[in-house]
Amino acid sequence: MLNYSPKLSGQTLARQIRNLCFFVLFFLYLWFGVDTRLIYHGGGMVPNFPVFFCSWEFFRQSASYPGGLVQYSSAFLSQFFYIDWAGAIVVTLQAWLICLCFDYFLKVIAAPRLRWLRFIPPILLLIAYTRYAYHFVTTTAFLVSLLSVCLYLKIAPNNNLRRFIVFLILSLVTCPIAGGAYLLFAVLCAIYELFFSRRRQMAPLYLFSAVLITYLTGTLLFGVSLADAFGQLLPVSWQVMLYPERKHMIFIPYIMYLLVPLTALAAGLWRILVSTDIEQKLLQLISSEHTGSPVLRWFGQSALLLVTASAAILFSLDIEQRTLLEVDYHTHRRNWPKVLEAARRHTNSFYVVHHLNRALYHTGRLPSEMFAFPQHPSTLFLTGRRADRLLRWKRFDTGIDFGFLNHAEQDLNELLEVYNEQPIILKRLALINLAKGNLGAARIYLGALGKTLFYADWADYYLALIQSDPELSTDQRIQDLRRLMPKKDDADIFATLQENSIDDKMAFEYLMAVHLLTKRLDVFVRDLDRLDDFGYSQIPRHYEEVILLYSALTKKKIDLHGRTISQESHQSFANFFRILDSYGEDKRAAFNELVKDYGDSFFLYYLYNRSGMKK
Repeated sequence: MLNYSPKLSGQTLARQIRNLCFFVLFFLYLWFGVDTRLIYHGGGMVPNFPVFFCSWEFFRQSASYPGGLVQYSSAFLSQFFYIDWAGAIVVTLQAWLICLCFDYFLKVIAAPRLRWLRFIPPILLLIAYTRYAYHFVTTTAFLVSLLSVCLYLKIAPNNNLRRFIVFLILSLVTCPIAGGAYLLFAVLCAIYELFFSRRRQMAPLYLFSAVLITYLTGTLLFGVSLADAFGQLLPVSWQVMLYPERKHMIFIPYIMYLLVPLTALAAGLWRILVSTDIEQKLLQLISSEHTGSPVLRWFGQSALLLVTASAAILFSLDIEQRTLLEVDYHTHRRNWPKVLEAARRHTNSFYVVHHLNRALYHTGRLPSEMFAFPQHPSTLFLTGRRADRLLRWKRFDTGIDFGFLNHAEQDLNELLEVYNEQPIILKRLALINLAKGNLGAARIYLGALGKTLFYADWADYYLALIQSDPELSTDQRIQDLRRLMPKKDDADIFATLQENSIDDKMAFEYLMAVHLLTKRLDVFVRDLDRLDDFGYSQIPRHYEEVILLYSALTKKKIDLHGRTISQESHQSFANFFRILDSYGEDKRAAFNELVKDYGDSFFLYYLYNRSGMKK
C-alpha cells in the first residue's frame, strides 16, 4: 500500500501532462490550421450554423422546446467562432470536458486499460472541424449527458430508493435541457447498474422511466411531437435527415454517441464472460509486458497519440473546401490581397474565379492578368448556371457592387429561408433596402442586427442616420448604390452593366471582360475609345493582345489616341503565331508548346477556350 500511492501519483501526473500537451496542440491547430472564423462565416457551405440574438424573446423561444437550453447556450458560444482564437478556445474546452467525463466514467467502471479511448471523441472533433462541419450543438448535448452521468456516479447513494430518486431528479433536469440526448444519460446509468453495481433490477426501471420522462416532458410540458421529444439534438433527428446539406460528416456525432455505451457494454460483458482468475492472469501478463522504463513508455504512448491525431487530420484535409471558405470570407470583407493569396490554391472552381476576378479588379490587375486563371463567360457574374443555394451565396455581393439590387435581393431572400437570419444576410438586405429607400423594411433588418453580438454597432449607426438624415445623403456607400441602380426595374444584368459603364470604371472593365470572354472583338475595339474616360495612361496587357489580334484578322488600323502597344506584347504576338504556324493545320499539337509561355494570354483563350494554363 505504501508503494502503490506514489506510483499512482506518478501515473496521474504523467496522464495530466499528456492531456495538457494534447489539448494545447488541439487548440493551436484549431486556431492556425482550421480558423473558426470560416465556420462562422459559412460561405454558404455551413447551413446549420446557429443564429443568436441578445433578447428575451429569443431566449423564450429557445426554452420552449426540449433541448432548447442547450441550443441557446450552444448558439451563444458558437458566436465566438467570429474570433479565431476565441472559437478555438470554446471548441477546445468542449473537447477537454468530454475527454474528462469519458475518462472519469472509465475509471468508475474499473476499466483502466480502456482509458486511452478518452481521446477518441476529441480526435473525432478534429476530423469534423478539419472538414469544416458544424456539430457543436449536438456535441454540447452529448457533453451535458456525460456530465449528468458523472454527477450521478459521484453522488448516487447506496440505498436503492434514494438512488432512484437521484436518477429521477437528474432526469427531470437533463431531459428538458438536453432533449433527446438525455436518453444517453439513461442508457449509461442503466448499463452501469446492470453490470457494475450489482443492482440489475434498477436497469429496466431506469430505461422505462427514461422513456416515460421523455414522452411526458416532450408532449405534455413542451407540446412537441414524439419525433421531436425523442430525437431532438440526436444525430437521428428528423431535422438532420430532412436537409441533406446538414448530413456533412454526420458519422462523427454518431460514433461519439455510440462509443461510450458500447465501451461500457463491452466492459460489462467482459466481466460476466471472463472469470476473475483469467482476468487477473491477463492483467499480470499485460503488466509484465510493461516492465520497461515508465518514461520511455510515456513517450511511446504520447507519440502514438500524436501520430494518430495527425493521421486523422491529414486524412480529413480538404484543400478545396478550405479555399472556397477562405476566398469567400476575405471577399465579403473586401480584403483583396488575401483573396488572391487564397485563390491561387484552387482555381478550378467557378466560385473561386468569380471572387478572384473581383480581387483582380480592385487591385488594378483584371485587364492584365485575368487570363492567368481559368476563365469562362459565366465566372464574371455566375450566370447561365442553375441558381442553387451556393451560387446565390457567391454572387449577391457582386450584384450589390454593380447595382443589381433586385437580383441580389432575390438571392438573399432565398438564402434567408435556408440559412435563417444570419447576420451577413440581414446586413446585405438592410443595405439594399436603404439604397432603394425602403426605410421600413430596412429598420426591421437593422433592428434584428442590433441584437447580435458583432453587428450591433453597424446597425445602430444606420438607425441613427435614418433619424437624422432620412435621405441618407451623407452616406457615400448608399449614394454610390443609388447611382448604380438601373433606371428601369426590368433591366437585365448586361443592360445595367452597359448603362453603368459610362461613368463607373468597374462596370467598364467588367464589360470589356465580357467582350473578351465571349470573343466579341469588334465590340471590344469599339469600346476602346472609353479608355480616355477613365484616365488609362497605358493600354492594359490583354487589351493590347486583342488590338494586335483584331488588326491581324481584319487588317484595320485602330486609333489608340496617342498610346502605343508595348514591345513585349508585339514580341509575344509574333512568337505565338510563329509557333502556331510551325504546326500547320494541327492546332491541337501546337497547344502543348504554346501553353508553356502563353497559357496566361488572350491568344491562347481565343484559339482554345483555355486559360490559366501557363507552366
